[in-house]
Amino acid sequence: MPLDPFIAALVEKTSELPALSDGTPEESRARLALGREALGKGPALKRVEDIVIPALGGPLPTRVFYPDKKPRGIVTFLHGGGWVLGGLADFDTYARALAQNSCCVVVMPDYRLAPEAPFPAGLEDSEDTLRWVAENRAHLCWPNCPLVVVGDSAGGNLATVAARRLVNEVQLVLQVLYYPVTDSNFSTPSYRTHGEGFPLKGRDMRWFFGHYAPEALWASPDISPLSSEDLSNLPPSIIVTAEYDILADEGRAYAQKLRTAGVEVMERELKGFTHGFIRLHNLNETARVELETVAEEIAAACDRVSAGKDEI
Repeated sequence: MPLDPFIAALVEKTSELPALSDGTPEESRARLALGREALGKGPALKRVEDIVIPALGGPLPTRVFYPDKKPRGIVTFLHGGGWVLGGLADFDTYARALAQNSCCVVVMPDYRLAPEAPFPAGLEDSEDTLRWVAENRAHLCWPNCPLVVVGDSAGGNLATVAARRLVNEVQLVLQVLYYPVTDSNFSTPSYRTHGEGFPLKGRDMRWFFGHYAPEALWASPDISPLSSEDLSNLPPSIIVTAEYDILADEGRAYAQKLRTAGVEVMERELKGFTHGFIRLHNLNETARVELETVAEEIAAACDRVSAGKDEI
């Protein structure tokens, strides 16, 4: 279908702006920060805390969002940005909305970014966050409460790789991946069709990969999870792609590989949308409905698993 009218206007408005990969990482981070105000604010919530958790790479700044009502579980949210961009302030609005709508505690780490801290730094921080959440769930929520991991784009990559690597340590009831990076193949049909003229360009992904890790490592399962040999122990999964996104094909391919491995998968594509739509929930009705839908799915997954558990 054609581009959503709001997205079409946004693409036209930003068409003359530099690409994500134009300039240095510092310059791209600064441009990303300029857009925060336009995204609006998230709900006030019961409490929001900035804490520091112990991690292999040193103290890890982390923001914890508590919903107004008794939480149903804990969501670890790993933000996108190609492993190079993004931080707590850039995704605060979304994390607040996710906490309110899912009625879950949301934990968002400010994981280390490349190129200052290349692979595996961000992955290590993601794993350490999941471990910490599992060990501290009684304090954050209630003993044995359900755990969920959510990630968008490169954050989706970190989420599913960390989930696989920690399968024997951290039991997750659900993983939610928005337009995840799952491969280092830059010649898929969606790359060829949508590689120019949209917010995320083909050359941007090459730039991100180049900062994240040496090319010799790009095809490894810890960077390209589509190459993983065994995905069978991953939790039930929700994978959401965007029609006009260079990552659409690899998101669909990963969903199919999970199904083949016996993982329960719910998959959908936002027609008429581009990469990065989850941050537009205050501005666009379709994006808002998608956020609310995923939040309801997270809450339902937590409720199914927690039924009969001791919540004292």
